[in-house]
Amino acid sequence: MTNFVDLDGFDHRLLARVRRNNLEPARVTAEAVGLSESAVLRRLRRLRAEGVIKADVAIVDPARVEPRIVIHVQVEMMGQDRPAMDAFKRALVASPEVQAAWDVTGETDFLITVAVRSMADYEAFCLRELTTTAHVRAFQSMIVIREVVGFDPARAVLSR
Repeated sequence: MTNFVDLDGFDHRLLARVRRNNLEPARVTAEAVGLSESAVLRRLRRLRAEGVIKADVAIVDPARVEPRIVIHVQVEMMGQDRPAMDAFKRALVASPEVQAAWDVTGETDFLITVAVRSMADYEAFCLRELTTTAHVRAFQSMIVIREVVGFDPARAVLSR
């Protein structure tokens, strides 16, 4: 179970700012949220130490780096056999094609986002991870035609 961290209004405003731009100078952030620069730096250190801020990363537009096909895959398992489910999760984590994966409720057991360079690469992924895995009952592929709303850290902000 997750231990929630008690956050106040300043913390929420700080998180909203760093989600949009974690390279914003502390003095600019301080002015925007109504704290001193040292208070901003102290709070950000605490939020990192407590694991609220998990990482400082760059969001790279993959379409600008290399051609790729994005496919969302719904996977239905044979049953809820815990060792088989755990083995499948480990395989997903180890697979370089898997960009994200969720254990979900409903008729589908997993929702996976896969990125590949070609349909031949996707076929190889399916053979390796889906069709030769005895515990996978079925899967359905949804090929992305175009992105409508991409990941935007500013949209991910939970308002308070």
